Amino acid sequence: MTSRKLSAFLEKSLRELREQSLYNEIDTVQGPNGPVITINEKTLINLSSNNYLGFANDERLKNAANEATNIYGAGAGAVRTINGTQTIHDELERKLAQFKQTEAVIAFQSGFNANIGAIPAIKTKQDAILSDELNHASIIDGCRLSGAKVIRVRHQDMDHLRETAKEATESGQYEKVMYITDGVFSMDGDVANLPEIVEIAEEYDLITYVDDAHGSGVMGKGAGTVKHFGLQDKVDLQMGTLSKAVGVVGGYVAGKQEVIDWLKVRARPFLFSTSMTPGAAAAIIQAVDIMMHSTKEHEQLWENGRYLKEGLETLGFNIGHSDTPITPCIVGEEKLTQQFSRRLQEEGVYAKSIVFPTVPMGTGRLRNMPTAAHTKEMLDQVLLVYEKIGKELGVI
Repeated sequence: MTSRKLSAFLEKSLRELREQSLYNEIDTVQGPNGPVITINEKTLINLSSNNYLGFANDERLKNAANEATNIYGAGAGAVRTINGTQTIHDELERKLAQFKQTEAVIAFQSGFNANIGAIPAIKTKQDAILSDELNHASIIDGCRLSGAKVIRVRHQDMDHLRETAKEATESGQYEKVMYITDGVFSMDGDVANLPEIVEIAEEYDLITYVDDAHGSGVMGKGAGTVKHFGLQDKVDLQMGTLSKAVGVVGGYVAGKQEVIDWLKVRARPFLFSTSMTPGAAAAIIQAVDIMMHSTKEHEQLWENGRYLKEGLETLGFNIGHSDTPITPCIVGEEKLTQQFSRRLQEEGVYAKSIVFPTVPMGTGRLRNMPTAAHTKEMLDQVLLVYEKIGKELGVI
């Protein structure tokens, strides 16, 4: 029998979320997640995917995954530290280290696992973490799990970072102090000021940790935000995902060999979860090979991003201050944001509404993500629909 208290709690909480327009309805995609998707038998131009380079549906990746599955099996069969490390996993980590231009890499089952594994492995209750206030939820959870003192730093405020770094390091209360930031902030598309961050870190001996989930495959000709600024030797830990631009699934941390050696004996998701499937590992290797030898998809991604940004801005939408192809269309009020998203879908455009708690209350938005796989004709159709709905709802 279900607990009465649990039932009462769930009924009340779900009702409140729906009344506040904060309940997220999950849509099921019928078929592959490409530039055009089908939901409820309706064909839609897809602007809500993180499949930045279109690799999720790339025949080369699918063939690599199928071939590796035939050779190694559907699953690895164990955790990495017992006998779940196959030659394909070693090859994957070597390839990623080569791509990132670091000494070594550790691969995880997801980006979320990478953060909740690596941060607590490096930080303890005797330490402090300075964290940008808009960092991803997985960073926040990793910081909490570490037990370290977490000090919020105002978003992209280098004066505040310098001030908090000085206070934390000179207080004598902490053994180690880390600064952690997203490389690209996924809801606004702005890029971390890594040159100044590194300068401050060197002045106060901060450990530096960059979550480059949305920079991997996008910045630095694909190698990420740290590579974009040429700071591979200055950042202690680079985390990235293998599920967005890379198009598959998983996460990784790149850094010095001794850092990776430590994570392989102390990062709990690595120690206690079955390793990535061989097929996924092979598909990732294929994606990295493509990025290392061709800029075609990367250039198309940025061109599509520029085109959509210019079009929306010309129409009068508030697109914030994105420095990447991520293109937020900031509506504001939560109910209006969700209404806008529903109307877009009715007109053939899938741009999911993003509201609190993913973004601050009152800053609801449609997060548009043009990919390398979109055509200019698709984006022109998107702009026509945005103009129609924007005028209809009084947003422009």
